Amino acid sequence: MPTILGQNQYGKAENRVVKITRDGATHHIKDLNVSVALSGDMDEVHYSGSNANVLPTDTTKNTVYAFAKEHGIESAEQFGIHLARHFVTSQEPIHRARIRIEEYAWERIESSDANSQFIGADEVKHSFVRKGQETRLTQITYDGSQWEVVSGLKDLVVMNSTNSEFWGYVKDKYTTLPEAYDRILATQVSARWRFNWSDDEQKMPDWEKSYEQTKKHMLQAFAETYSLSLQQTMYQMGARIINNRSEIDEVRFSLPNKHHFLVDLEPFGLKNDNEVYFAADRPYGLIEATILRDGCEARIPVDLSNL
Repeated sequence: MPTILGQNQYGKAENRVVKITRDGATHHIKDLNVSVALSGDMDEVHYSGSNANVLPTDTTKNTVYAFAKEHGIESAEQFGIHLARHFVTSQEPIHRARIRIEEYAWERIESSDANSQFIGADEVKHSFVRKGQETRLTQITYDGSQWEVVSGLKDLVVMNSTNSEFWGYVKDKYTTLPEAYDRILATQVSARWRFNWSDDEQKMPDWEKSYEQTKKHMLQAFAETYSLSLQQTMYQMGARIINNRSEIDEVRFSLPNKHHFLVDLEPFGLKNDNEVYFAADRPYGLIEATILRDGCEARIPVDLSNL
């Protein structure tokens, strides 16, 4: 045979599942987009078309929904761990499961006292508005003995309206950018962080607390760093996470520089004293880096679009 089969996997992608937990009149929402990828002893289905070792992707979809009922959704990470363990341990041909989850956050709508009385309800605890800050992410990988959990977020837009400079850079005959000693620094954060929890003998992190605290340290570092470059700010964001969250060994960032350029108002007889800017959406600088705990190995892919 002149060809051989290389890496392969299959599964059901983007299973949207919304779980409502009813605590009396108070409801709680978990809204996930779950993708399952399975690999193992799958040579024959590729070579001969035999499906003897193939768990249908429709079955993986049904499992997602059944597990939402059977196990609930405590966190995206915990839900992914339940699924990965099930697929690897219940099906002998499956040697590895990768679960990718996007989580969409909701917050409760606070009702007014006057209106709630008017409609006959003392307090509304079942109405929500979708949060728009970011999408939470996690990827769970399990091979029957070892776990890898990489969580993160995307589309978190942040801005500092001052305390940012950019000067002293290399200049050649194509350089037109003026040096800036007071500029807007803005970016749309895409970040992944890898946990050092890897087997069932270790104490499992508190996934919900870890996410909230990691995001908090990331944002505080962005706000509190007097920035001479986006690279410097990014490093401080990652270092703050590593130094404050012992369960995390590695952070990977992809930060587009959302440029804001001062508008020239002199043709109109007006002075622009760092007040009016043009927000350019493209082209943009793209700053990327991995920040590691000393002595640890980088495992998060360089290209976050592959994660």
